Amino acid sequence: MTIGFDIDHPEVLDLPAPPPRAVVAPEPARIAGVGTAVTPESYTQQEVLDLFAISDPKIRSVFLNSAISRRHLTLPPPDSGGNRASEPQGDLLAKHARIAVDMGLRALRSCLDDAGAGLADIDYLCCVTSTGFLTPGLSALIIREAGIDPSCHRADVVGMGCNAGLNALNATAAWARSNPGRLAVMICSEACSAAYTFDSTMRTAVVNSLFGDGAAAVALVAGDGEAADGPRVLSFASHIITDAIGAMRYDWDGDQNRFSFYLDPGIPYVVGAHAEQVVDRLLSGAGLPRSAVNHWVVHSGGKKVIDAVRVNLGLTRHDMRHTTGVLSDYGNLSSGSFLFSYERLLGEGVVEPGDYGVLMTMGPGSTIETALVQW
Repeated sequence: MTIGFDIDHPEVLDLPAPPPRAVVAPEPARIAGVGTAVTPESYTQQEVLDLFAISDPKIRSVFLNSAISRRHLTLPPPDSGGNRASEPQGDLLAKHARIAVDMGLRALRSCLDDAGAGLADIDYLCCVTSTGFLTPGLSALIIREAGIDPSCHRADVVGMGCNAGLNALNATAAWARSNPGRLAVMICSEACSAAYTFDSTMRTAVVNSLFGDGAAAVALVAGDGEAADGPRVLSFASHIITDAIGAMRYDWDGDQNRFSFYLDPGIPYVVGAHAEQVVDRLLSGAGLPRSAVNHWVVHSGGKKVIDAVRVNLGLTRHDMRHTTGVLSDYGNLSSGSFLFSYERLLGEGVVEPGDYGVLMTMGPGSTIETALVQW
């Protein structure tokens, strides 16, 4: 009961309490479209070895046993003697700005075409990159170059590495869910050619054998404007392996006077050992066993990383076919790799309504990110 007061009859009145209001949870965001882009030039691993005249048998073995057939790269031009030298850090930053914006714009247009939307429909833009530092960020440059409404909400995720695509997808899906009917877009644009160091060390050989240039974009919308056939983004789960925080990093190399990647040889085993923990936590939140997952979309982190994840999760090679296919055709594309695999999955036409999918990325931290989706 609630207490009321009547002016004509000032005695206290007992009034019935109003019925409780039903709390309606907002609809999850759906993936409405996806698009990808790469740089124009691509090379086989043998061609890269030849271009840089790499003869060390150990380094050649790293390249040729990487399970990578071809990668898109933007290499420095040859000098007068036909040699390709490392570029100064300033040139690399300029290369990153040029390539990341160009690829990002092309991936964005492809994504919007897939979603049946236009630039004027974008209300939120989140841009992800780890291969260079820009201020103003990639989002501002893309908004200017594309002619997107300057009042568009935006965010930049910088320096989180290969796992960052799912970190940003989490934020983008949350914005879409909070703003039903409005289009949110995430772009991952990684100009990995702008983060290479060329020397004779095994540290750089591992990195130089692995990464390629690529960008991917995904559009999300919730509520009345949702796409009927796009999967709903249900939940996320994350795990940082703090004992291995330095196993993957991009930091200053004083010998080279530039930033460079470092990848610890033990990464595959560290990631594999923790994969079950985070995936099972993701699925338990929805009351699902691992066997309920119909589709696995995993970051193409490298041959040994992929094998470690597959074995520890009890997956088949067929489950990981798109992950290994993207690795073979493009190398490791950093934060956008999983969206290249997602695009291939959709292209197969095998997804059925009600199917569950797990998206999974791995990167510095060392970090494993996961998301549960349902068509």
